Amino acid sequence: MMTNMKNYTQNTFQNTEQNIHRLSTPLTEEKIKNLKAGDTVYLSGTIISARDAAHRRIVESIISGKELPINLKNSTIFYTGPSPTPPGKKSGGIGPTTAARMDSLTEPLLKEGLKAMIGKGRRSDKITDLLKKYKAVYLVAVGGISAYLSTKVKNIKVIAYNDLGPEAIYEIEIENFPLFVAYDIYGGDIFESALLVE
Repeated sequence: MMTNMKNYTQNTFQNTEQNIHRLSTPLTEEKIKNLKAGDTVYLSGTIISARDAAHRRIVESIISGKELPINLKNSTIFYTGPSPTPPGKKSGGIGPTTAARMDSLTEPLLKEGLKAMIGKGRRSDKITDLLKKYKAVYLVAVGGISAYLSTKVKNIKVIAYNDLGPEAIYEIEIENFPLFVAYDIYGGDIFESALLVE
């Protein structure tokens, strides 16, 4: 499935070596300014996971002025709820969840310096505008291949909101994690581009 998706993207957007980026966290505006919708990214470094429940707590803390349990400056958030780690493995299955569920909770995190989000599926037009405003990107991971994506995880641990179980905030160390640029900082949209091609 990964091969098919990669071939589809390369054919549709006429990918060349210039459209393949190997980046490491933390992501800064300087690092992401050359990313365009449809590009392939192999991301390495440390990212954090956060889903609906964690987002609500983070936003509540921001609004109330409480200290956050994580540093959002130049951070990358992966919308995922990791499966338990099997014995002898570095990570259980790990895959993207639907990003649109976080749309109404995204701007406060962008104001705090969030630079990239990883999920699956289209998002609202509001998110496209916010990414242009705050110079951040939305990346997509291929769904249905959580076992494969887990091989790109070098370490994973809970760092906040442990009571939320799979929806706790995890710190995840990754290496060459395969992604596609869905929305870039210029308003580029992989989904709109695909529709135009069709």
